[in-house]
Amino acid sequence: MATARKSSHRSTSGPSSKKSSSNHRKYSKKAQSKVGKVMREYKSGKLKSGRGGKVKSRKQAIAIGISEARRSGAKVPRKKAA
Repeated sequence: MATARKSSHRSTSGPSSKKSSSNHRKYSKKAQSKVGKVMREYKSGKLKSGRGGKVKSRKQAIAIGISEARRSGAKVPRKKAA
């Protein structure tokens, strides 16, 4: 009497193996470079917001970079409605 082994075979070719999101880029290269430029300014302590107040949080620096990219016409996802 032969015993059958259960194999833990995982299929990688089906649609359930990957996320069902499409393969498009959410942020354009232009937007990525804008945010990168702003982050370098932030890290060096030169990024300012409003009337010259220094930016102290990383999240605020990223938000400034994304809004600048949006103004320059780069592909950036829409803001979530509040």
